[in-house]
Amino acid sequence: MSPTPPARRLRLGLPRRMFSQVLLMQVAIAAGVAVLATGLFLAPLGNQLDDQAMRRALAIAQTTAVQPQIAEDVVNTPPTAGGPVQREAERIRKATQAEYIVVMDWRGVRWSHPTPGEIGRTVSTDPGQALAGHEVMQIDDGTLGRTARGKVPLRDSDGDIVGAVSVGIAYDSVRARLIHAIPELLAYAGGALAVGALAAWLISRRVHRQTRDLAFSDISGLLAEREAMLHGIREGVVALDRTDRIRLLNDEARRLLGIGDEAVGRSLDEALGEGRTTDVLAGRVTGTDLLTVRGQRVLVANRMPTDDGGAVATLRDRTELEQLGRELDSTRGLIDALRAQDHEHANRMHTLLGLLELEMYNDAVEFVGEVVGDHRATAEQVTEKIQDPLLAALLVGKATVAAERGVALLVSDRTRLPDRLVDPRGIVTIVGNLVDNALDAVAGTAHARVEVELRTEGRAVVLRVCDTGPGIPAAHRELIFTEGWSTKEAPAHRERGIGLSLVRRLAERQGGSAGVDQAHGGGAEFTVVLPEALTEPDVEPALTGPTARTAEEESR
Repeated sequence: MSPTPPARRLRLGLPRRMFSQVLLMQVAIAAGVAVLATGLFLAPLGNQLDDQAMRRALAIAQTTAVQPQIAEDVVNTPPTAGGPVQREAERIRKATQAEYIVVMDWRGVRWSHPTPGEIGRTVSTDPGQALAGHEVMQIDDGTLGRTARGKVPLRDSDGDIVGAVSVGIAYDSVRARLIHAIPELLAYAGGALAVGALAAWLISRRVHRQTRDLAFSDISGLLAEREAMLHGIREGVVALDRTDRIRLLNDEARRLLGIGDEAVGRSLDEALGEGRTTDVLAGRVTGTDLLTVRGQRVLVANRMPTDDGGAVATLRDRTELEQLGRELDSTRGLIDALRAQDHEHANRMHTLLGLLELEMYNDAVEFVGEVVGDHRATAEQVTEKIQDPLLAALLVGKATVAAERGVALLVSDRTRLPDRLVDPRGIVTIVGNLVDNALDAVAGTAHARVEVELRTEGRAVVLRVCDTGPGIPAAHRELIFTEGWSTKEAPAHRERGIGLSLVRRLAERQGGSAGVDQAHGGGAEFTVVLPEALTEPDVEPALTGPTARTAEEESR
């Protein structure tokens, strides 16, 4: 037999749903405020009613005491139940609905009282203050119970004190007025509580829709998970409000964009400045997996709108992938060139072997000299004009690749470049991109030719790359420098539209410029001007430049 399942214990406490918790708390707050307001109103109301009763009693006493006949009768007549003082006091008491009106002489002996048997007796409370000329208001106990009292001195026609007048208002009537006011106050409090409960229900409904009925513990857990996820993933995340102000940045986004916490709360234009990156993040450029360049980084951005009118943008770093893609393209071109050279080398070896078998030794020597001389002449021509080893090696390699693709790569006779480059790697990047684009443009055309010119003007370097290709239409001469824009079909391993944007970015970062125009005789002519690209003659050239800086340094 299976064991009897344990009985479920009744758990008391707040409900789990946020809607219920918020509603319960708000109703409790509204009820507490209503009770507190009612209590705070009732407390001074009781004191106010007491004060009104005492002032009324004092006013009746003052009205009674100013009648000169009463003072004269107190002096000239004895205290009797049928005397004139008793008759006048009773008349006033009934007219004012007072509990009692007691007229006494200077000894405290009563001349009037609602109970005739008390006339002629001394009053039960001390009349000393009234007989001393002071007016008194108080709540006190006497022979007729608890009353609100007013006492004033009784003066004769000469102004001398001959006695006192004490008037009492039944305290039960004061309490009755207070009790009579309570139901009305409770009605107002109940109405206020109902309005508060309705408002609490409406607010709770709104909270219910906005939080999707999550519990507070669920929200706390989601916030903790969000923080861990945002700062743990290797993608940049930028959250924007409906006015494109930054409201959230994770660590990777700060690194990729080169900005810090000071950017939170600022607009994209203020935090990033103008450019394609800002346009992509702001949604002014639409699409998926949009390419953009920030500093030296090639980024892939996606933007997703949110229900509140804002958006969340994600950023991926494709810098290394782009570099690998370019290296792969270069490697493939080199492999194709080596394959063609291998084929050509085999033909040459067969030719040499035939010459040797025919014992045509002089012709064999001449043939070998011609083959070796062609390659040596190309290398010597480049290194004579370009003294920087990195750039010279690049152009020698590009010349070999161009030859195998049927393109003549020439170095202009005007080319002169000393080994004093501030940023040789940056110029290698610029030259490599422009030559690759030129080779792609002229490949397969008749009389294909690419010319490279590197000359100096003071400390500035002017680069010119011309080709005999179809050229670039005037309408596209600015678009080709935009990140992600290209007329070529992208290979599987990388995106196009990055090379020329990097060329312009590297040139502008050094205060220079990059542009394109139509070459003489057709084709395209790219011109890049790099001011301050050379060091002073007595300064050792640097092997690293802006391309070696970190993204944080670039952002400054």
